Amino acid sequence: MNDVPVLNTPGRIAHLRNVPLHRVVHILNTRKSITPTALAGRVRLYDSHALAQIRYELNLQDARRGGVAVEN
Repeated sequence: MNDVPVLNTPGRIAHLRNVPLHRVVHILNTRKSITPTALAGRVRLYDSHALAQIRYELNLQDARRGGVAVEN
C-alpha cells in the first residue's frame, strides 16, 4: 500500500478548526516549533502532527481568554 500523507495549508487548517485564518497564521509565525512538512511553491504545508500542535495552541489561547475550546 502507498500511504500518501495528508498535508494542509494554513487556510485549510483554519477552515477545519473553524477559526479565523489570522489566528492560525499568528500561531505559525510565533511558534517556531511548528514547522512546515513540505513546500508547494511558496505555500507551506503541514501534517497531522502540526495540526495537533496548532489545535493545542488554539485551545490554550481560548482558555487564557475564557473562551470555548476548539473541538477535534
